[in-house]
Amino acid sequence: MLDYAALSALAAVMREGSFERAARALHVTPSAISQRIRLLEERVGCALVIREQPCRATETGRRLCQHVDQVRLLEQELHTALPALSADAPARVPLPIAVNADSLATWAATALASFAADNPVLLEVLVDDQDHTSERLRSGAVLAAVTASARPAAGCNSRPLGAMRYRATASPAFIQRYFADGVGAGTLALAPSLVFNTKDELQASWARRLCHRHVELPRHTLPSSHAFVSAAAAGMGWGLHPESMIARQLSEGSLVELVPDTPLDVALYWQHARAASGLLDRLTGAVLSAAREALLAP
Repeated sequence: MLDYAALSALAAVMREGSFERAARALHVTPSAISQRIRLLEERVGCALVIREQPCRATETGRRLCQHVDQVRLLEQELHTALPALSADAPARVPLPIAVNADSLATWAATALASFAADNPVLLEVLVDDQDHTSERLRSGAVLAAVTASARPAAGCNSRPLGAMRYRATASPAFIQRYFADGVGAGTLALAPSLVFNTKDELQASWARRLCHRHVELPRHTLPSSHAFVSAAAAGMGWGLHPESMIARQLSEGSLVELVPDTPLDVALYWQHARAASGLLDRLTGAVLSAAREALLAP
């Protein structure tokens, strides 16, 4: 039999990124976490954790993490269907997923809230760039993700959600200051841009498509979708914003497109573990339904 206390420790380390944070999440000491994982590694005969900052799972560790998360979902559903198995009410089961920040700020949060209100889960939403959320699936940290990758991670299914349309905008004063002579490689190399984090390649992708070559962009880092819009309107820099987030600013003129009618459409996909879980199926249905309403048709 597998040691599920040790498996829970492993899954917590992958979700939290360190032994210390995993210990706090499970209300035990870091040494207890370390001992459980060491014993588990001895049992399976190989390393399960790559001890970096943050910690990463080996291939075997990833498979074990996904297994324990799926077991939790199945046990929760069994207790719901057969309440006599447990004297207590079924506990809400953790359901780790990854979502890109712009989806969370526009259409995904409502879908997740609706799902969580009707199902006995505690959603653990990890936020990452859409080009990197699939890595959370491969690491075993989550069971599902909104991602820009169509190719499914091992043991997962991939479903198209649609495309999120972005517009490159800035304030009128910013455009007058930096782009009075037009928008091109030379002016873009001097005008401060906004990026969500070091993984954010949207602005670089838009500039490359416009200029037909790579442009090294000066960047302010601002890890908040809503602050991204406010900062652009205040003249801090230019950036790519979801069209649905800036409709009012475009209408009132506080934000203006750098080059009219040059949107960047980013295709999104929903990837989820191939678990025979009604909870995952219902979550998938909620996400797909919300995406159909908010995104461009795939």
